Amino acid sequence: MRRLHFAIGLGGVIAFLVTGQLMRHHSPPMSDLTDAVRLMYRSRHLYILAAGLVNLMTGLYCRRHRDGWRRYVQAAGSALLLAAPALLLAAFLVEPNRTIHDPLAWSHDGLYALFGGSMLHLVCGAPR
Repeated sequence: MRRLHFAIGLGGVIAFLVTGQLMRHHSPPMSDLTDAVRLMYRSRHLYILAAGLVNLMTGLYCRRHRDGWRRYVQAAGSALLLAAPALLLAAFLVEPNRTIHDPLAWSHDGLYALFGGSMLHLVCGAPR
């Protein structure tokens, strides 16, 4: 599981760099976009970095629980953390071109997955 978190985290950091270049070479230039659209791009860009870094650090430091309920809670937390970068990358690609009230909110799902996965890992890592 550590290797998968590390690989997804590294991919998330690379996706952050790629989305940064997409914004830099965006047509029309980002400065010509409305403030709302520019904010959507930038916030989703930073969310990708957050998800990538959380997975990268989880891949470096996480120790797998072998017994009891902690093993299952940790697996659920890992599943949420691993899903977050893909959801947030989808948010970067889809959401800025939609209206703010569009029901397809990938960023909400991605951020909730990142938060929920982190909290489940916190519960598992609490002292016994």
